[in-house]
Amino acid sequence: MASQDWLEKDFYAVLGVSKDASDAELKKTYRKLARKYHPDSNPGDTVAEAKFKEISEAYSVLSDKEQRAEYDQIRAMGAGGARFTAGGGGAQGFEDIFGGMFGGGRGGANFSYQGGFPQGGQNYEDIFNLFGGGPSGPQPGRDIQATTTLDFETAVQGKTVTLQTPNGAVKVKIPAGVSDGQKIKVRGKGDPSPNGGPSGDIILTVSVRKHPVFERDGQNLRLKLPITFSEAALGGTVEVPTLGGDPVRLKVQPGTPSGRVLRVKGRGVKSSKGTGDLLAEVQVVVPSHLSEQAREALEAFRQVEPQENPREDLLSRARG
Repeated sequence: MASQDWLEKDFYAVLGVSKDASDAELKKTYRKLARKYHPDSNPGDTVAEAKFKEISEAYSVLSDKEQRAEYDQIRAMGAGGARFTAGGGGAQGFEDIFGGMFGGGRGGANFSYQGGFPQGGQNYEDIFNLFGGGPSGPQPGRDIQATTTLDFETAVQGKTVTLQTPNGAVKVKIPAGVSDGQKIKVRGKGDPSPNGGPSGDIILTVSVRKHPVFERDGQNLRLKLPITFSEAALGGTVEVPTLGGDPVRLKVQPGTPSGRVLRVKGRGVKSSKGTGDLLAEVQVVVPSHLSEQAREALEAFRQVEPQENPREDLLSRARG
């Protein structure tokens, strides 16, 4: 990039940050702007594409400590009128620039050379690199956005999938326990750099189909467990399904109400974060049809059941 370009472009204003912005602030701001103006998010929008190139150029300079220092020094001199001109006409020329660098003023620059270098060890290459003669660093290739849809059990257990990209087939390992909407970055498998830099990445978004029985709750799996009235009242042992395995037998304590959660240790999601549990939420099923014998038995039970009003506390709290 020529120094004249750096003199004319305010990279801090392009990114909307102050001149003393930290590296972390620069990165956060750049990522936000890059997502907003990326060509993939604005297909066919030439204005957004130009803006994306502008913010990428600004970030490539300001994120490099050496380039940022050179840029700040050039901009500081530019504020005083320094330009690559022959001098005269009120404009400052080479004499002013080199004089300022080595301690001289207009008409008073004194240079002493030793072995082809000015005193102090700075050579001509360093001087001209200061004014933009050095190239900006190679740019990384663009990221590729991709999606894949997995069934619930596969997402819990993990899988290796093959993606067809513009650059060929790429195998991606989906880790066990991946969740719906999670993004996986595959480094170096995106578009190649246009000028020798690193390749971009693949950003893979995973979509997980719903399961008819199980739901994810972090590392745990949840399900609704229907039990009969007699199992809830008298207790019993019931079978509970597990994901990808045989059912387990679970003991229901006498007097178990609807909504109580029974836990099966270690039968949840297994991943690098640990192993979850299976949580079975009890639902007492009321029979929709009763035989005459069953009805008579329930009528007899009604006569001897505890005379407690289960809604008494509810009514009391409602009255305040």
